Amino acid sequence: MRRLTRAVFQLAWGLALAAPGSVHPGNQIFEPLSASVQAALHKSVSDHATPFLAFDTEAQARRWLVDMSQRLASRIPDRIQREELLVTVHYEAKRAGLDPQLVLGLIQVESGFRKYAVSRAGARGYMQVMPFWVKLIGDKDHNLFHLRTNLRFGCLILRYYLDLENGDLYRALGRYNGSLGKPEYPTAVVRAWQRNWRYSAQAAAGAHAHA
Repeated sequence: MRRLTRAVFQLAWGLALAAPGSVHPGNQIFEPLSASVQAALHKSVSDHATPFLAFDTEAQARRWLVDMSQRLASRIPDRIQREELLVTVHYEAKRAGLDPQLVLGLIQVESGFRKYAVSRAGARGYMQVMPFWVKLIGDKDHNLFHLRTNLRFGCLILRYYLDLENGDLYRALGRYNGSLGKPEYPTAVVRAWQRNWRYSAQAAAGAHAHA
């Protein structure tokens, strides 16, 4: 967590320094995996537990869901669709050891919250997962346009890259986008995360108390 926080501050500091450039989502690059990593990732994508919001209390879960749903309303008008996405994002992010708000920032940059988005490179869905990942760690019936499948793959891929880069968020995001070493994509993701999806449980509780 300390490494992740340090990387976030480094990225935030770099926002003013990074030259403007275009961000091309959905361009993960195929890299061979060791047999043990491939087996572990395959096992992880095969879990079928029901998604849930992992908070200490139901009230905390509801506050988070209401807050995030309000922020997402302009992008996904249907409340049921929004809440299904948010619950699944939270579950899959936590399951992979990621900040759910970071994942929301990544989705914003990758697909603009469009379920059926397809990149120029052929990446699919909310998190713009390249089809080669299904052959590498999935099963033939995995559909990357399916909400849960897309988020499961996307979160596990980002977690894998974070582990590969020893917690360096900047480099992990670069790998996720296939633009390792270039500042535009990681800067865009962290900017979206910090500007649109940061969440304080204490602030939300205070706002709820004064509502």
